[in-house]
Formats: sequence, C-alpha cells, structure tokens
Amino acid sequence: MHAIDLAYVGRGLHEELTAYIADQQDFYADEGVHVALRDGCAWDVERLRRCATIGLGRALLSRLTDGTPWVALSVNTHRPLFWFLARPGLTSLADLAGRRLAVHAPHTAPGAFARIVLRKAGLDPDHDLHTIVRSPGDYGMDLRRLHDGSIDAAYVGSTMAPEAVAAEHGWQVLAWVGDHLQIPTVGVAVDPTHIPPDDPAVQAAVRAHRRALQVIRDDPDTTVRHMRTFLGGQTEEEARAHYETFIHPYFTTDGQTDAAVADSAIATVAAELGVPAGVTAAEFYRTTT
Repeated sequence: MHAIDLAYVGRGLHEELTAYIADQQDFYADEGVHVALRDGCAWDVERLRRCATIGLGRALLSRLTDGTPWVALSVNTHRPLFWFLARPGLTSLADLAGRRLAVHAPHTAPGAFARIVLRKAGLDPDHDLHTIVRSPGDYGMDLRRLHDGSIDAAYVGSTMAPEAVAAEHGWQVLAWVGDHLQIPTVGVAVDPTHIPPDDPAVQAAVRAHRRALQVIRDDPDTTVRHMRTFLGGQTEEEARAHYETFIHPYFTTDGQTDAAVADSAIATVAAELGVPAGVTAAEFYRTTT
C-alpha cells in the first residue's frame, strides 16, 4: 500500500469534508493508499510543501507571492465557504463602513477573499472600517465578541452553519463569499519539487476524493451525517439546510476546474495582493483526467 501525508490548512467543512468522507468511507484504503491527515494550519510553506495539501487558496497565494511551484490536481468547489456575520442593525456589506470587523489577515487566502468582496461592495478594507485581525478558525471568540458588542461583524468559516447561528441569536448574514467570488480553493495540490503529480499515492488520494465528491452530490443522508461531526452546535435539520444551500449545488462531482472562472480568479487575487498574475489556470490547475 502507498502512503502520503495530506495537510489541511484550515478547519471546517470547506477544508475538511471531502477528505473526511474519503477516510470514513474507506475510499483511501480501497484505492490502496494510507493517508495521514495532518494539521498544517500553523505550518510555514517550507514544511507544508513536503506534503500534499488540501488548501488550494493558500497554495495559489504561495505560488503568486514566493514562486513555490504548487499544482492542483483536484478541486472540490469554486465557492469559498466564508460568510460575513453581523449584529442587529446591519443589513448589507455597505453598512460595515466605520464598524469593527473580525477577519483573517490580509496575506492569508480567506483574508484576501474578504478584502476582494469588501472592495466589490465599495469599501476600502484599510480605511473604511476597523479590522480586528485574528487567527483563522477562532470563530468561537468571534461569537462571544458579537454577543458582548465588542465587534459589529465577523468573517467566519464553515465550523458552523452561519445562517442557523444568525437565526438563533437575531443576527444577520450580510454576505456569502461564494456569491461574490468564485475560485477553486480546496482539493489536492502538491509541490512537484518534493512530490511528483503522477506519484501513485497522490493519484490514489485524488481518486478517493473524487469518490467522496460523488457521495456529497448523490447521498445526502450520508453527507449530512458526516457534516454533523463539524456542525456539533446545529441540529440535523439545520445541517441539512446548510448542505442543500451551500454544499450540494456547488461541490464538483469530478474534481475538475472551470478554467474561465479560475483564470479570472487568479487575476483578481493577484491584483489584491499587488503581484503579477504569473501563472495561468492551465498551469496551476492540472485536474483533467
């Protein structure tokens, strides 16, 4: 049996669901590969590049900013699972002007996505609102701060179902990033310097993930059951509604990339980072089987 380390660089359904299903349904074993799922959230790029990684957004930023030659071999979704969640009284992104927003750092993939969406809403993220930068995944503290009023809004990920949390507390979901920015952000990527894309272990992991994507599209009951591992604070009905709204319609079934979407997204992210778009979708996303 082949073996490979596969690192996730964020927490929640967006980053982990496909790999989790591949593991729990024994697809890795069926494909003849032992996959060690590693927590790479705090790893620097030099350590991360020695593994396969789920985080295509972080890999793309790394390729654009430091030239690490990441290539993506499978894509789970083109719709990033991040939301702007706000206290009562705010009903649109424009209402964040002058307000306090907890958000990821600008140089991270989620942080860059947030800034792109804010700019589309007519806001300068550096001057039009007060940003409180916090570590990715620290959303429990965000909820506490929303409760006590020390922040007005938070940019949160898929460790929760934000629409259910908002309904419970009388808050407002101002926007879902996937409605405003499409970019292939999670899947399987490798740095060929250390792991050849055609390595049998990598290809076996890609096949297992594509089987998991079929489950996500075709087997709602199994998918929702696995989702509840991540959404422990939500009911089965809330998890199913989240699946039907954000997961089922937008996850791929074959791991392929929409090249036009990807080229546009690369240009948009590069502009936000202030660097040249030095890679095309065809060069970075090598997902064709």
